[in-house]
Parts: sequence; C-alpha cells; structure tokens
Amino acid sequence: MSFVDKFVAEILSLQIALYHSRARLEAGTDNEALHDLRIAVRRIRSLLRPMRSLSEVVALNNAAADVGRLTTPARDLEVMIEELEERGFLDQAQLRKARLATGYSNILKSPALKNLFTQLDEWPFAFRSVEVKGGLKRLRRQIEKTLKKQIDRLHAAVEDTGFDRHELRILVKRTRYLTEAFPKLSPLSRKAASSLKALQSALGAWHDHFQWCQKALTESDLRPLEKVWQRYAVTALEKAETQLLDLAQLLPKLPGKKLPKVAEKNIRLVD
Repeated sequence: MSFVDKFVAEILSLQIALYHSRARLEAGTDNEALHDLRIAVRRIRSLLRPMRSLSEVVALNNAAADVGRLTTPARDLEVMIEELEERGFLDQAQLRKARLATGYSNILKSPALKNLFTQLDEWPFAFRSVEVKGGLKRLRRQIEKTLKKQIDRLHAAVEDTGFDRHELRILVKRTRYLTEAFPKLSPLSRKAASSLKALQSALGAWHDHFQWCQKALTESDLRPLEKVWQRYAVTALEKAETQLLDLAQLLPKLPGKKLPKVAEKNIRLVD
C-alpha cells in the first residue's frame, strides 16, 4: 500500500469512528462519546494540516474545525461536571447536566456536524483527483517539512521565558497531535514525545483550573471552590514549568539553523 493509500485509509477509519461516536452520543450509552468524537475530529485536522492549502482539502479541514469549535463548550462542561462530582458538589453538577443535555442535542442537530459527514463522503474522490494529476508526489516531503517547522516554532517558544503560557498550551497541543498523526516521520525521540505529552497534561490541568476560577467569578454556586482551584492552578503551572525545562533539553536541534521568532498573535486560541 502506497503512502497516499495509507493516508486515505486513515481518514476513512476516522470517519467510521465518527459515525460510531455520534451513534453513542445519540443513544447516551456512555460519557466518553463526545470526547471520542472530538479526538477523531482532531486527528483528521492533524492529518490534513500539512496539505491544508490544497483546495481539495480546504472544505474538509474547515468542516472539521467548525465541529471542533462547536463541541468545545460541551466538552468543557463535561470536565467541570466530573470535577464537581469528584469533590462532592452534586447539586452544582446536576444543574449543569441539564445544560449539557441541551448541548448534546444542539450538536447532533447542527448543520456543522452534518456538513462534516458530507465533506468526508466527498473528500476521497477530490483527493484522488489531485493524485492523478501528480499533485501528491511530494506529499511525504511536505509532511516532513511541516513537522520540522512546527517543532522549530515550539522550540522557539520553549526558550522564550516570557512566552504567554495560554499560547504555549495551544502550541504544545498542536505539536503533539501533529507528531502523533505522523509518528514514523516525526523527528521527536520517544523521550521528547513523552515529555511533550507530560507538558500538555500539566498545562491542561492549569488551564482547566484557571478557567474554573474565572467562572466562579460569575457563577455564585462555584465560589466555595474558587480558592481550592486557585491553589491547584498554581501547583499545575509550577509542574508545567518543570516539564518545560525537561522538554527544552529533548527537542531536536537543527545544526546551523537559527530558531524562528514566534509571534504569539499568529497563534489562534482554538483547541
């Protein structure tokens, strides 16, 4: 099987995973359906990223991005409900479960989700047409170039002590998901990949607690947890800073190449 064949097969397998996740979300069989749906969407976007400038890829990439944005509030609510239940704040959790059910319904009925499945059906033919015209001959090289560029950007951010940690979280996530989408082409060592994952986890924990503290300012029933969340946010950020030092030693350095300047304003805050 050629590289392009494997690439197409991977997208098709993710389409099947999306159908399965949607069915589970409709039936309410478990609490991981939306999370799994988002993982599949995220992986599709990561796979498409090196070739997102191709006109035949734009529609599918945009459709996946739309579903990602649409489902983020519901996923954030799921995580908060889990946190509230673990801490014994069952009334607060129950109140938000009703809101979550509405969120699920809106997602399932949304034009964005319908469009994603439509684009997934239409994409293989359009992509194969590019292959027939010889437009994918350098696909592997383009993926390798994208990986190196992304890691260079991360390296520059890691070495910038003043780089905004919210922006860094997004950059870390994008780098991890891109390298995991193409593990055989990624220049990261196993230790670097593990360190990147640990850093993402720490930054994610910090971000969650930071966001919950912000919500406690406007949602009065969350205020009893505000100080607890503040402490956890501080601890998580300290852990992230330690992980950051570890990662800095493990990222591959390209000889003779100056690290690029990273413009924070160019990083879109979209998970």
